[in-house]
Amino acid sequence: METPSVGRVRWTAERRFYLGMALAMFSVVYLGFARSFFLRPLFPDHPSPTEPIFYVHGAVFTAWMLLLVAQPLLVASGRIDLHRALGRFGVVIAAAIVALGVAGAIVAAGRPTGFIRVPIPPLQFLAIPIFNMVLFATLVALAILKRHDAQAHKRLMILATVNLLAAAFARWPFAFIDGGPPVYFGLSDLFILALAAWDFSTRGRLHPVTFWAGLVIMVSQALSLAVSGTGPWLAFAGWLVT
Repeated sequence: METPSVGRVRWTAERRFYLGMALAMFSVVYLGFARSFFLRPLFPDHPSPTEPIFYVHGAVFTAWMLLLVAQPLLVASGRIDLHRALGRFGVVIAAAIVALGVAGAIVAAGRPTGFIRVPIPPLQFLAIPIFNMVLFATLVALAILKRHDAQAHKRLMILATVNLLAAAFARWPFAFIDGGPPVYFGLSDLFILALAAWDFSTRGRLHPVTFWAGLVIMVSQALSLAVSGTGPWLAFAGWLVT
């Protein structure tokens, strides 16, 4: 029997779908942060953070997005060995995203002007990135535990990233974005719907990860908004930034 040569791309509908999801998410991030990060020299008057931590975080998150694009390409090319090696590197990147994300959010909330171009009081808005970082860490940890279950693993990695897209959508240069967090969250949730549509078209039902992780993301979004203005949260947020 002839063995397919390593490096020969073997596409399936599933691989095309997950690569398409990764590319679409990368596009969301690129558009959102083009003026303040990727193409910053071209937009010198655009409001951007001055603290170095945000540019380190941007570089690390860009590495995460590139990894998300590279992984299905490596599988399709038969480079499972490199796919697994990069997966171990991805654990380090994910940990850095969480550490830098939490630290950066606290720095932003401690500014006199708060989060750049966010009209919500900073201690209140801090709930959103903190909730996002906690859930991202949880979903990535579950993806690592499920690394031998390909269907669960890839869904958890996609959904962990979807959980972070609100920050990119919030920076899109379109007027409708001014609707605030419900708009950012709603746009992010379109990726959950796309994954659900894929499940129904290929399995006839939702994969348990799509259902439960997708549900948890949406509940977390609503919960972060519900608790953000409460006394206990504001006291906790004030303690974080002091």
